Amino acid sequence: MKKYNVAVVGVGAVGVEMLRVLKGRKFPVNNLRVFARSSRDIDVDGQKYPVEAIAPEGFEGVDIALFAGTEGEKGASATYALEAVKRGAVVIDNGADFRMDPKVPLVVPEVNAADIRKHKGIISNPNCSTIQMVVALNPIHKKVGIKRVIVTTLQASSGAGKGAVEQLKEETALIARGGFDNIHVSSANKSMPQQLAYNVFPHIGSFVDGGYTNEEWKLVKETHKIMHAPKIKISATTVRVPVRTGHSESIYIETEKYIGVEKVKEVLFNAPGIVLEDDLKNNIYPMPYDCEGKDETFIGRIRCDAFVKNGLWLWVVADNLRKGAATNAVQIAECLIKKS
Repeated sequence: MKKYNVAVVGVGAVGVEMLRVLKGRKFPVNNLRVFARSSRDIDVDGQKYPVEAIAPEGFEGVDIALFAGTEGEKGASATYALEAVKRGAVVIDNGADFRMDPKVPLVVPEVNAADIRKHKGIISNPNCSTIQMVVALNPIHKKVGIKRVIVTTLQASSGAGKGAVEQLKEETALIARGGFDNIHVSSANKSMPQQLAYNVFPHIGSFVDGGYTNEEWKLVKETHKIMHAPKIKISATTVRVPVRTGHSESIYIETEKYIGVEKVKEVLFNAPGIVLEDDLKNNIYPMPYDCEGKDETFIGRIRCDAFVKNGLWLWVVADNLRKGAATNAVQIAECLIKKS
């Protein structure tokens, strides 16, 4: 089997998860280089990785460069992606810098793997919430067509990075030690604009057009691009919740043609990358706690709308660091080497 020289750029939550996924999926790595702003050694599950200070020349000889990316700000790919491409690498970028560039494919392998062939050196990884949503929607859309989507996301703290996870941990500990008043007098890490422990707030990203956040518009625009379905009407509300890892989504859809619950379950059961968990008698449905560390998208609570003939509800959960980021990027790499 041919092996490839791989670079991972970034050693935050997503970068570390990329290292785990590469190892766990036995990606055919010849030489692995890890880049960050400064050099140091890191330990991931007992294995040491030397981290090099990122520089353009570091991409010499690299075949595939996985950029961990950042949300809401320019990531390393804005500076170094084209430098890596110049030196012969294919960049798979988890950040937002290239997602809506018409020349850059935006890929979820279960949905639009064929778009990988269109790349000009850069392939974008979608936003975490978009990934799990399109994995759930695409099989239904292919079967009966979807004309409307209303989605509310419940997004874990890890989606905002290590700082938000630490804030949740610190705030929870402060409340446990001194009650709810203690949170206001002690100075916890404030990565988030609001208290995260024992709280939810509908504010992910920055507020932009029409009172929506840019995170909400990502769900609209990225879904249109990935599914090649710009006519689907999509409206989103994104909510931060006090969960460590694992995004949940309550999704309402209206289909072009009628499809019953049992047929929907059959379609989803046979679709790639999906695990169906829908046994209400035994209280079995997807929960972020159970999905953490797994690569699939989990779907349950499938039911027809009581008042709209073609209306359906889905409950969709996935690990935002894995399928929502690292695993999807490595799956793109797997498709890339398979096609080549």
